[in-house]
Amino acid sequence: MIKMSKMHKRLCAKSAAMLALSAALPIGSAYADEVAADTTPAASQLETVTVTAQRRKENIRDVPVSVSLLRDEKLDVLVSGGQDIRVLAGKVPSLNVESSNGRTFPRFYIRGYGNTDFNIFASQPVSLIYDDVVQENPILKGYPIFDVAGVEVLRGPQGTLFGRNTPAGVVKFESVKPNLDKVEGYYNVSAATHNTTNFDGAVNVPLSKEWAMRVSTLRQHRDDYVDNTFTGQKNALDGYNEHAERVQLMYAPNGTFNALFNVHQRSTTGSARVFFANAIKLGTNDLVDGFNPTKSYTDALNFQELRTNGASARLSWELDGVKLYSITGFERVGKYVSHGDIDGGAKGMVPAIPFPVETAGGIKSVKQYSQEFRAESKNAGPLNWQAGVYYFNEDANGYTDNFGGSDHALVSHLASRQKNSAWATFGSVNYAVNDDFMLRAGLRYTKDKKDFNTVEADRIVQISPTSADVSKAKVNWDLSGTYKYNKDVNFYGRIATGFRAPSIAPASDKVSVTVADAETITSVEAGIKADLFERRARVAFSLYNYQVKNQQLTVVGGTSNVTRLINAAKTNGRGAELELEGFVTPSLKMSLGGSYNFTEIKDPSLSVATCRSCTVTDPKNAAGFAIINGNPLPQAPKWTITATGRYSIPMENGEFFVFTDWAYRSKINFFLYESTEFTGKPMVEGGLRVGYTWDAGKYEMAVFGRNITDTQRITGAIDFNNRTGFINEPRQFGVQFKGNF
Repeated sequence: MIKMSKMHKRLCAKSAAMLALSAALPIGSAYADEVAADTTPAASQLETVTVTAQRRKENIRDVPVSVSLLRDEKLDVLVSGGQDIRVLAGKVPSLNVESSNGRTFPRFYIRGYGNTDFNIFASQPVSLIYDDVVQENPILKGYPIFDVAGVEVLRGPQGTLFGRNTPAGVVKFESVKPNLDKVEGYYNVSAATHNTTNFDGAVNVPLSKEWAMRVSTLRQHRDDYVDNTFTGQKNALDGYNEHAERVQLMYAPNGTFNALFNVHQRSTTGSARVFFANAIKLGTNDLVDGFNPTKSYTDALNFQELRTNGASARLSWELDGVKLYSITGFERVGKYVSHGDIDGGAKGMVPAIPFPVETAGGIKSVKQYSQEFRAESKNAGPLNWQAGVYYFNEDANGYTDNFGGSDHALVSHLASRQKNSAWATFGSVNYAVNDDFMLRAGLRYTKDKKDFNTVEADRIVQISPTSADVSKAKVNWDLSGTYKYNKDVNFYGRIATGFRAPSIAPASDKVSVTVADAETITSVEAGIKADLFERRARVAFSLYNYQVKNQQLTVVGGTSNVTRLINAAKTNGRGAELELEGFVTPSLKMSLGGSYNFTEIKDPSLSVATCRSCTVTDPKNAAGFAIINGNPLPQAPKWTITATGRYSIPMENGEFFVFTDWAYRSKINFFLYESTEFTGKPMVEGGLRVGYTWDAGKYEMAVFGRNITDTQRITGAIDFNNRTGFINEPRQFGVQFKGNF
């Protein structure tokens, strides 16, 4: 039994008050995987939502997991101006997404639990699943958001039913699927600041009585708008070109068999992340006086290129008493290179750059294959089950290049290869004890193996060893219960374990290959989900407590450009999440979401190198390293708040509306050690959208703004050189037109 802290008690008391206000302070998002016809809401009622958090379609209220969902307008608004997947950060409780590589290498965190590693072989404790296929390599996780039915965020360990490194949770995308009913689709065009253009659209075409096809496409562009004051070149940096396509074919010859085939690709070019040397004022976490985000002083090349493609086949058979599934996935990175000025400056700067760092990280190829077979019962009685087997194989080839001099000549080249294979068998059981109480239990056995080797070391002498082989097997389980207090209110409790396989980081001229042992988590949570006031409002509230053993942490920088992996003996986390959604009036719909996430590293023996020029606030050991025992995890804000509001005014032929969304996060720590300069300030960003829809919602014209307060915050940093940082996306205004057919 885990003791409830004073903070938890205070949060419980606050939640009671917030529940009473739930009609005026409603919960955020909802993505309906499928909404039945008989659940169509009346005016000023919220629709019933079904999700697939437990691999079955269920009412979100019945799922014993803390889950948030984004769909429809709330999702469309976020990506209206060409934004990438990082825009999801803070839009649901306990979720953070950030990157030091720009659009191509997102890092996900749930409940403060994630991984700051930028190594191309890195694994993350948050799994991203797109159309039932895991996207394991971080490069694959940045696939753009378009023609998506919804985004589902599952918090806490999900290792029983989702099979690749999910101890923190899962972010699950589901594309809009083909249908046999009619020709239909949509188109969406926007233009915004910095000549940012966005076009996405889709068309659904029934090909016969048995076949249907859906084709979806995306085009995004932004001009370079950051000047390079070192070379004198205007509009030299921070633009991008992105295009992606997805083609889906559905075959449904009868009521027994269904097949869905998916082929997709992505191509991205543009700037790598723009770093700003000497951006942080010494002794503070303020931007230096006169900082201008449209001016960079850099002597290095800056560019980025990525090409990925993949395919999947989802087959299902409806048999007597059981449904069978086969999910086959193949993902490939054909090319990836991100070349940038890591020090963010040039010779002649004041303060001076201690040493120049111009690097390129890249992937020659990644090939990932996965296969799952699953059986699901269809019993009418109290007992139902599902069981399956899973296989995963990845072959990744990557490299790191260092450059120097005014001619950007290659100084060193290091190429590595990692082979990763895993298999698992799993099962879960649901048992309805009575009409009001449902028990669920799950079990999974996983075997994971990695082989890592240095393929080429040109003009660099590595420290041995330069290769590593690791293998680990683990059993995970979960147990949960849902109690139906009445027809509108459910309570739930859940205890779950999770597992992340060992990770390997390449050797360099300063450190050998480092291996982080497997990490495990035990998590306990409890919550309430309810529809209120005849479905005019909805609330979800959860409390959780987890402990990670042997957490894999990434040590970055210090006084040299070095990355290595370590394990922390324990990490503790606890917190609460609240979501409210509802109609304040028939014309005003609002939502409020928030989370409190407390994380703490517990390992008195653990110490790391610190920055070259900053004010470290941690105690140091005899070697001058910072003792990080008691520190929070990096990129883990204690508080996040998100809110939306939509006010509509019916017109003669349509509807005028105003929509606004806001997200707040408290301060964050950039590194494992704590310092004044490398603590990100609290941040608030808001969006506004004003528009008109007509012809029963078939057409929409709107003007919009993102980051409308023009907030500037340092969101990440480089500590081994100067006080180098990078910042959030700039303010943007634009116009958008959408149509459906």
